[in-house]
Amino acid sequence: MSLDEDARWLEWVTKQFETIAGEDKEIDLEEFKTALKVKESFFAERFFALFDSDGSGSISLDELLKALDLLIHGNETDKLRFLFQVYDVDGSGSIDPDELKTVLKSCLRESAISLPEEKLDDLTLALFESADKDNSGSITFEELKAELEMFPEVMENLTISAANWLKPPDLDQKKRQTPRYLTRAYWQNNSRKLLFLAVYSLLNLLLFIVAMLRHSYGGPWFMVAKGCGQCLNFNCTFVMVLMLRRCLTWLRATWVVRVFPLDQNILLHQIVGYAILGFTLVHTAAHAFNFVQMTESSEYSLWEYLLTTRPGIGWVKGTASLTGIVLQVLICLMVLCSSTFVRRSGHFEVFYWSHLSYVWVWILLIIHCANFWKWFVVPGLVFMLEKIVGIAVSRMGGLYIVEVNLLPSKVTHLVIKRPQFFQFKPGDYVFINIPVIAKYEWHPFTISSAPEQSDTLWLHIRSLGQWTNRLYEYFRELESEALGPGRLATSLRKRRQLPRAQDDLFSSADGNGAVASNEDGAIELTMYRQNSSPSGEASESGAQGLVQPFPDGLGSAERGEVRRRISAKLTENHRFCNIKCYVDGPYGTPTRQIFASEHAVLIGAGIGITPFASILQSIMYRYRMRKQNCPSCKYSWCENIKDSEMKLRKVDFIWINRDQKSFEWFVSLLTKLEMDQADEEPEGRFLEMHMYMTSALSKNDMKAIGLQMALDLLAKKEKRDSITGLRTRTQPGRPEWGKVFQKVSEENKGKVHVFYCGAPTLAKVIKAQCEHFGFNFYKENF
Repeated sequence: MSLDEDARWLEWVTKQFETIAGEDKEIDLEEFKTALKVKESFFAERFFALFDSDGSGSISLDELLKALDLLIHGNETDKLRFLFQVYDVDGSGSIDPDELKTVLKSCLRESAISLPEEKLDDLTLALFESADKDNSGSITFEELKAELEMFPEVMENLTISAANWLKPPDLDQKKRQTPRYLTRAYWQNNSRKLLFLAVYSLLNLLLFIVAMLRHSYGGPWFMVAKGCGQCLNFNCTFVMVLMLRRCLTWLRATWVVRVFPLDQNILLHQIVGYAILGFTLVHTAAHAFNFVQMTESSEYSLWEYLLTTRPGIGWVKGTASLTGIVLQVLICLMVLCSSTFVRRSGHFEVFYWSHLSYVWVWILLIIHCANFWKWFVVPGLVFMLEKIVGIAVSRMGGLYIVEVNLLPSKVTHLVIKRPQFFQFKPGDYVFINIPVIAKYEWHPFTISSAPEQSDTLWLHIRSLGQWTNRLYEYFRELESEALGPGRLATSLRKRRQLPRAQDDLFSSADGNGAVASNEDGAIELTMYRQNSSPSGEASESGAQGLVQPFPDGLGSAERGEVRRRISAKLTENHRFCNIKCYVDGPYGTPTRQIFASEHAVLIGAGIGITPFASILQSIMYRYRMRKQNCPSCKYSWCENIKDSEMKLRKVDFIWINRDQKSFEWFVSLLTKLEMDQADEEPEGRFLEMHMYMTSALSKNDMKAIGLQMALDLLAKKEKRDSITGLRTRTQPGRPEWGKVFQKVSEENKGKVHVFYCGAPTLAKVIKAQCEHFGFNFYKENF
């Protein structure tokens, strides 16, 4: 560190200290806890005790500077000595198993990870046995240092993440950088969109100029008004064309998708919407100024021009001014209610109902402008045809929700009986209407089941707005009612049906239950809910995804207890039902391009996994169809999965969740996908999964390094992750996208296409990285 950087750091820490300490110039324990923002008081108290070198019960500026200098600027040995002192709770100079367990328990709480006491014991023993090289029953500093040196990438950045507020802002970040919109990579990756916007802008400019020249006789304000009016004729029609979902879905299967940015139709729809607002405001203002000039040589006043039909302006009984004002109000209202803060703040219904006023906008435009119908007639007929077909398809036959699973984080898993002729592609979405929730509301959700699953459709719906919350509460209340006195007979009948399904599930190793033994002789049972579908065939929803081990020597009574607990888990949040619903779709999304990719990277954030659940199931179905088996040694492999329909050579699936419970949504599906790839392939695994839990602290943090080391050691021993039960190890924190994409780039599996579904803020980060590496980026929009 240079002298200037050291001086800047000292000035910054002093300023932060004065802010925290207050008038007494000392930081007490409570102030320290608040500043450090730690969840678990154990670490705050241990850090405080080590920072307070004189044992006065408070930290002075000198003590703080000394401790922080060690943590931020110290060498590896200094940092390790501090970490060892944190773990050595009694100050004996060594760490015994009970101290290590106390530390790991606090690490779990700090990372918001919930594990049973038995698993905590396993983690403690795994780390302790690995570090205690001499089997002395305690871990010395040298032994801990040797253990940590097995993680060199951790040693380089070991610090207290919560103390980052004491680091001064990085001056390098303040340096002026080239805006990404001016980089070559941005123009290459957005060429279709930029070309389209250029053509769109030139077309508007041409229409504006031609209309102005044709009306030059009326003065400058009149010319501007007419120019904007002609642009509005085009845009008020084009905004509708961009939402012809059935036509766009069909066009995605043609060469047109390689020329026009069909996958960004929602973004273009929004851009055109803002253009309409701008043209409307200028059009109205220009007419108002023109009316002011006209009042100087006319018998009519300004308010008569604006608010009456007396001047006779307009082709339908002089109503141009009145309809223009109403149109201005409606368009402003539609744009305001379609803003992100309205749609994302749980008020989707406000957006939905206000947007339906487009019907009145078109009617008023036909009355307002004599030429609008010429622009509108062809697209309008196509739009009406799409609506009629959609209504006919959605109302044809009876669709019913046959099962419901209430999952963690208020996610509702709907299982809908699939219509006989309902065909869709992986990643497609539908609009669903459930009359018992809201009679006239339709909401779009991605289909999370694979097209190869012929009997049912799956929808996973996260409760974020009014409608989705009503949906979740409706089925939760139904479940409560089912347990009431009036439903005892039904409840008893369902409970009697469960043991038969469980016996089949525990004794089978077919598609409805998967049984495999690991190296320790334990039995890994992945549970997929088995029941009889309306057609009498077994169906599979995998909603609960329970993974339960059967250790050696477990008696029949103990196994019966495990079955009883699983039965309770199944009946608690799962129910069969027969609720009427209507489905409009399916409609295509950018993910339809996945099978034309060579190397696909699927990134789902939270419930954004839903389109990829369908895609992964479909991919692995095709993968299994091409799998070869050796008749002699039973070795299985997939020689070449590349064909005319699917060019994929490699798939990387990345799922990012905030908390542990969210992984339960699809853990059974992911376990099954892992089992499909139990055998190593000649060219490496076709599908690689990467799980990230953002609430968990990274390995570089002193409050988490012990836990992450223990999780790594136990995962290697048990061949299973302790957090999810998958074979794929769950990584703490957020992905380092630069390193992730660098690894993807080095694999050289062909052209990389990145597909993302999740929060818009993360989409911007991933898109910027894709532009840097030259990857194609697709974001799920509907």
